[in-house]
Amino acid sequence: MGVQVLNLSGCQSDSGGEETSSSIAVTSSAPTATTTVTATSYSWQLPPGFPTPAVPEDNPMSEKKVKLGRHLFYDTRISANNTFSCGTCHQPAMGFSDGKVTPNGSTGEVHPRNSMSLTNVTYNSVFNWANPNLKTLVAQALVPMFGESPIELNWSGHEEEILDRFRYDAVYRELFTQAFPDSAEPITDMNVAKAMAAFVSTFISGNSVADKSTYQGDTTAMSESAKRGRELFFSERLECFHCHGGFNFTQSTTHDKSVFTEIEFHNNGLYNIGGTGAYPLDNHGLWEFTFKPEDMGRFRAPTLRNIELTAPYMHDGSIATLEEVIDHYARGGRLISTGTFAGDGAKNPFKSEFIVGFMITAEEKTDLINFLKSLTDWEFICDERFSDPFGNQLPHPHCLQ
Repeated sequence: MGVQVLNLSGCQSDSGGEETSSSIAVTSSAPTATTTVTATSYSWQLPPGFPTPAVPEDNPMSEKKVKLGRHLFYDTRISANNTFSCGTCHQPAMGFSDGKVTPNGSTGEVHPRNSMSLTNVTYNSVFNWANPNLKTLVAQALVPMFGESPIELNWSGHEEEILDRFRYDAVYRELFTQAFPDSAEPITDMNVAKAMAAFVSTFISGNSVADKSTYQGDTTAMSESAKRGRELFFSERLECFHCHGGFNFTQSTTHDKSVFTEIEFHNNGLYNIGGTGAYPLDNHGLWEFTFKPEDMGRFRAPTLRNIELTAPYMHDGSIATLEEVIDHYARGGRLISTGTFAGDGAKNPFKSEFIVGFMITAEEKTDLINFLKSLTDWEFICDERFSDPFGNQLPHPHCLQ
């Protein structure tokens, strides 16, 4: 169906579709090679109105695998120096993000990208901020494990050392054996990635106040202010829904009934260095894979679910609050007057046609923020199934009420 994104070196997709100067929408009428309908042996706990996730053929879901994945996700022994886990950057209390502008890896190396929320990550058609080729959670898990630029868990050159920690642990030997009963040697790097992928696949959020109003028939769940904000969000005046639409409030979504794969990346006018359309080094977005000038600054729009908890915002964490996010879009792009990154993002030549700016009153801004806050799902945030089994990650104070 048209343009194909080349599978370049690194971690990232192919497909066909329609491409514009502002966003790339990649679609395919054929199912991907790695996905099939959900394994019948696993019972999903889905919110009302939600589709069943697609499951890779080579990593069927099971309760035992999810249990193993939960332990691995929060265990600091998964990093070479025993200091870092996946849960370090993806904390339940922060919507499975970390509250930092950008995180540090286990060796202290600074990551150029903000820690994305893992809310509803199982529905993503691609992963990370701007990687069109990274299509499965297993492939994504291998990136922090083995990635060297930046270093996160630092597995490269330390694989056997890390795996031996689990091989010589009786609890983990049993967990791996139960999760992978057909494997002669179940404790492998690939099985670590598969177990963690299974665990995060269960991070399904769909019981927010907005969901109760939209899918569950509770017309009194949302405040009147949030309802007005919802009207604004889905209006052509603000255009929010074009990039944050559907049940997951993002366009790059897939599930077991998907008939095509949709992948979108957008330039939202965050930078325009020197008036050339340029973005800072290490944050060129989709351009890093296609080298097409028009792909400079294109990033995947993340889900807005639990967005209240996942500040700071944008791919580089450069906007601190929801109020500032709305100001950015109302202006039609960010103006940076001085310094290395000076430029008017509203005039970025590669900016999405949906980022046009709009007038908004103080009351409307409050209403819109209240709608965004209505997407916070406290049942999900406080769910014991997703908590740290070692007790190192503290729950959100709301969960203790």
